[in-house]
Amino acid sequence: MGILEIISGVLLVFCSVVIILLVIAQEAKTNGMSAMTGGSDVYGDMQSRTADAKLANLTKIVGIAFFVLTLVVGAISIFAK
Repeated sequence: MGILEIISGVLLVFCSVVIILLVIAQEAKTNGMSAMTGGSDVYGDMQSRTADAKLANLTKIVGIAFFVLTLVVGAISIFAK
């Protein structure tokens, strides 16, 4: 196992942990229960939308990085032999 494979593997694990944490940090997008319990606070919704939007965009960016890094790790493992 070369140093490049080790570094890319560590980056892949780090990227996957970041994706997991970002997904856990996001608020659920279910409206069914809030409608049954009387709705939700409008001001609180407005404040949380910006944070949720930022988390969603960051999740997309990290997801793309994870995909590209996975392709790179696969290419390294194929061509390293």
